[in-house]
Amino acid sequence: MSENWIADRMHKIDASGIRKVFDLAAKLKDPINLSIGQPHFDTPEPIKQALHKAVEEGKNAYSQTQGIGPLVSKIQAAVNAEYQHPDRQVFITSGTSGALTLVLSALVNPGDEVIIFDPWFVMYKHLVTLAGGRVVEVNTYPDFKIDLDKVKAAITPRTKVILFNSPANPTGTVATAAEVEGLAKLAAERDIALVSDEIYRAFCYDAPFVSPAKWNPQTIVIDGFSKSHSMTGWRIGWAHGPEHVIQQMIKLQQFTFVCAPHPVQHAALVAWDTDVSGFVKDYKQKRDFMVEELKHDFEIHGAQGAFYLFPRAPWGTGSEFATEGIQNNLLIIPGRVFSPHDTHFRISYASESRNLERGCESLKKLARSRKNN
Repeated sequence: MSENWIADRMHKIDASGIRKVFDLAAKLKDPINLSIGQPHFDTPEPIKQALHKAVEEGKNAYSQTQGIGPLVSKIQAAVNAEYQHPDRQVFITSGTSGALTLVLSALVNPGDEVIIFDPWFVMYKHLVTLAGGRVVEVNTYPDFKIDLDKVKAAITPRTKVILFNSPANPTGTVATAAEVEGLAKLAAERDIALVSDEIYRAFCYDAPFVSPAKWNPQTIVIDGFSKSHSMTGWRIGWAHGPEHVIQQMIKLQQFTFVCAPHPVQHAALVAWDTDVSGFVKDYKQKRDFMVEELKHDFEIHGAQGAFYLFPRAPWGTGSEFATEGIQNNLLIIPGRVFSPHDTHFRISYASESRNLERGCESLKKLARSRKNN
């Protein structure tokens, strides 16, 4: 195969550092795995039964591109009740990753700039590249808060989109209502598209969730069932926003993903009405345990939501600390996977309590191993 066959954009996209850690995990015996960014509980039984029923009833062909009517109507009613925006339209996507691909492809021209907050979810940078855009990073270290002055300074005539995520991966940060309102109004004033990735909205532990759509009716919201209902492999999400944007996303879905998996959409009808508060309560307890155990040995900011901690490495770089962890059978993700800064590492506490206990003991031991060096 000739190297000339490969498109230039592919050389700007690196293989996921998270996948590399997963590959390492397969080679270790009984590793303490704090790397996996997905719920550790199984999909609730009623949802699984609904999927089985849909398959048995023959709902296995394509659905309408925008999603089956009952699911669209159910989510649209909830969105209308929450925001009361007359122009806000819902459609069903093939996961939130699919929705992010669609919205960036629909909005970004070659050379357009997309503002993201550093550290960022790994997919953002590469999806912007795929769309032909250029990422502009706004640094949020050390406390991962949004500084509106930094956002204003990052805006240029080429700024097309601000991509926002709260609760955030990898930091677990939940933006305050004041931060969200300020960002929403700034985007509206500057006529910049604001995309809000709300996949972790169910997991807010210290304050109620707030969306920028509350203050900016033009906000495009991305959400899904993957994290809240442990349906990561089912590839089912939704998006809502101003109709003229959503119609372009639906048009593009028709010629890419075609539709979200049809039988899964019927299961999502049951998922929508499934109470996940018990899972949220469990993860809040896990968050509290992890922070209490690690706060004396690590600098931890964020951690108000999702199921991640993003501590600063107590010695060396984040990569050096993560490598030492792997050599001690502990799997964590180096922060440079999410950022140009190699100072931190990500922990996922979506795991059984015993694994978290083992992980904390290993982390504290590693932190103290070079304390006096």
